Amino acid sequence: MTQVSQNELVYLPLGGSNEVGMNLNAYGFGPEHDRKWIIVDVGVTFGDQSTPGVDVIVPDPAFLEGEEILGIVLTHAHEDHIGALGWILPRISAPIYATPFTAFLVREKLRERNVLDDAELNIVELGGKVDLGPFEVTFVNMTHSIAEPTGLAIKTPLGSVLHTGDWKIDDTPVVGTPTDENFIRSLGDEGVLAMVCDSTNVFVDGVAGSEGDVRIKLAELIQPLKGRVAVGCFASNVARMDSVIHAAELAGRRVALAGRSMHRITAAAKSVGMLADVQFLSEEEAKVWPADKILYLCTGSQGEDRAALSRIADGTHPFVRLGAGDHCIFSSRVIPGNELGIARLQDKLAEKGVRIYTEKDSRGIHVSGHPCRDELRQMYEWAKPKISVPTHGQRRHLIEHANFARDMGVTQTATPKNGEIVRLAPGIVEIIDEVPAGRLFVDGGMLVEEQGEALRERKHAASNGMLVVSFALDKRGKIVSDIDIRSIGLPGDEKNKLEEVLDDLAERVEDTVNGLKGAALEDEIVIEQAVARTLKKASQRVWGRRPIVETVVLRL
Repeated sequence: MTQVSQNELVYLPLGGSNEVGMNLNAYGFGPEHDRKWIIVDVGVTFGDQSTPGVDVIVPDPAFLEGEEILGIVLTHAHEDHIGALGWILPRISAPIYATPFTAFLVREKLRERNVLDDAELNIVELGGKVDLGPFEVTFVNMTHSIAEPTGLAIKTPLGSVLHTGDWKIDDTPVVGTPTDENFIRSLGDEGVLAMVCDSTNVFVDGVAGSEGDVRIKLAELIQPLKGRVAVGCFASNVARMDSVIHAAELAGRRVALAGRSMHRITAAAKSVGMLADVQFLSEEEAKVWPADKILYLCTGSQGEDRAALSRIADGTHPFVRLGAGDHCIFSSRVIPGNELGIARLQDKLAEKGVRIYTEKDSRGIHVSGHPCRDELRQMYEWAKPKISVPTHGQRRHLIEHANFARDMGVTQTATPKNGEIVRLAPGIVEIIDEVPAGRLFVDGGMLVEEQGEALRERKHAASNGMLVVSFALDKRGKIVSDIDIRSIGLPGDEKNKLEEVLDDLAERVEDTVNGLKGAALEDEIVIEQAVARTLKKASQRVWGRRPIVETVVLRL
């Protein structure tokens, strides 16, 4: 008699565990070989100095391709939760479910990638519910640093999961509603099998702070200032934008938007009734508006090269000029990895005579969007989960969060890495399998493998330079032209002038080719390999590097 496999409820992170960003979570229900899945969030992370030429990185969905995906449910509209949709949707096509504000921004992302017409985008009202096979998903109102953040109450025949998304507890959030404490308490009373929870600020005591308090601080800071005022903040934080606008109005200033993301988020906010009565200055008006009567709301608080604040600092912005007697307020935190870029930006502004204000010297002008320890404690008391599964954090964050949960009386915890499948029910929580969980790089508008040849060569060239050598051979394999060697990214000085070094390398190439005999002279691959070995060995002696060598042989 054939044994029937039992139903299981499993959780699989393919991004967002052991890292902050690139969130992609999947929940599966059914027997091992016939699971039905829902996906929660499909986000990006961003390139750094280790990925030259790659700005955007997305999770590899290979495991989910061919699986039965019932829906993609989005918690909120930050890039690390929705930014990969346009790239991945063609590979894991499924209906998308999002609240109105999030859906507006998703629609724009899909249009940019020319996949909007192929997508099924469903708008779910705040607090709404979606039935997806064995998954009944309720959108839970939360507070975060963006409009319409939601947690997800995922009910299944084997138990309920509270997937918090990104959140904090804010009783005065400026826009939107406070975290739905009553719903979470009632969910906890019914019984929460597992809570998959944000770990970003698990090492921070106290609470994150309220946007309402930031509103007061910004008004106090901006009101007495003379001259032009620019405020840099995350464009996605509509509450912060609203507070800056409020402070400007109290100071008798009009607001001009600087940066494409500011316009995009403003359009999304207005589409759902936020910022409805605000009239921004046009670019033409901003050029001539009196200095003491204007405030610029700017992108680029992280020092991004092409964002508004960097262009202002470089003097290349089309309508914003800041100089002596003006002010720039950074109402944002420093994202790890951006320290140097932000410092360079602030130095450029200071050199122009602009006074800089940051959260370090003007306390209270920024608060985090993620829960600190007192808020985590509150959430565990409300939800009372049997199992804690920390997510949205680096390895040490997840482990500390699991320790915190055990201190709160949660007896079962799991800290999976990306690609590890966690069985939540039935039985004791445990990691039962591991699947591929790589990254895909957006390189030159294409989606390529993480270890692709193009990036390897680019990184090699960036650190070792490149030599391009060309010459002509006659039918007998004799060199009948000058040997031209050009270098890219290789230095010279008074002692070792680059032209002289390249002349010496050319002589070595000539000796190498003349030393080849018979059939070797007829095989261009053999010639190229011999030339490359010679130049790499010589370069190691001259520069201590082994550059990429590109050989061009012309046959006459």
